[in-house]
Amino acid sequence: MWNWLKYAVVMSAVGLVAAAYAQEKKPMVNYAAQEKLGWRLASQAYTFREMSLFETIDTLKSIGVRYVELFPGQKLAKDMNVNVSESMPQEAMEALQAKLKAANVKAVAYGVVGGLGGDEAGTRRIFEFCKKMGIETITAEPPASAFDLLDKLCAEFKISVALHNHPKDSPYWNPDTVLERTKGHSKMIGSCADTGHWARSGLVPVDCLKKLEGRIISLHLKDLNRLSGGEQHDVPWGTGACDFKGMLSEIKRQGFKGVFSIEYEAGSGEELKANVGKCVQAFSDAATELAK
Repeated sequence: MWNWLKYAVVMSAVGLVAAAYAQEKKPMVNYAAQEKLGWRLASQAYTFREMSLFETIDTLKSIGVRYVELFPGQKLAKDMNVNVSESMPQEAMEALQAKLKAANVKAVAYGVVGGLGGDEAGTRRIFEFCKKMGIETITAEPPASAFDLLDKLCAEFKISVALHNHPKDSPYWNPDTVLERTKGHSKMIGSCADTGHWARSGLVPVDCLKKLEGRIISLHLKDLNRLSGGEQHDVPWGTGACDFKGMLSEIKRQGFKGVFSIEYEAGSGEELKANVGKCVQAFSDAATELAK
């Protein structure tokens, strides 16, 4: 009886460990397929806005995401009275750089930035911050009057500006506006293609991607539960109505090489982390298929 009791206790413990492992297991990411396509999967830090940026970086590491898009205003760390911004003190920037390096996570974008193009000194300060951090894209919604200045600064700093489309009636909700505003300007100014916000604006994401061919700088990739006719919210990629596979197939057809940011705006806590992990897995599976 004693041996059977010990056996039952041991097997129960094994079961609990296995369950815990399954709960915490990382997505199985095919980085080689993504590299072959020239794709990098990031997360917009806004996804984990209930956390500090340092906690966000740890979370991304735990689910196999190697890139992050910083957003202005997020608390840098629980024990630091500093928010992420281009005006962060030097020691805070150095602490962030050290944290990113230790986690093997790279900051590749910064946004959505307000005030870009408002004046040259302030705009230059944003570019200088991004240069220090190794960031390659600023996500923003600048006024039309700023584009000549942005042409100059993009060339000087070798940093792109991606025009983000919040839902209708934000400045760039319609791809036609992006094409009109960027006409005659640097190819370093283009679209941050937010596929979910297009759906919220009554547009078809795949059609918008086709329209913007040659002007897509980066993506805020989303999949929604529905395209219209009721409440809309994020769902794990490939389980919604935005035609996830169709969007990635179109992006591959265009020869796009760059960053896809997960910006998941529904849920919180472990549920949010699990759903972001599902997006990571769906992206990896799709990249594996498309890279063949």
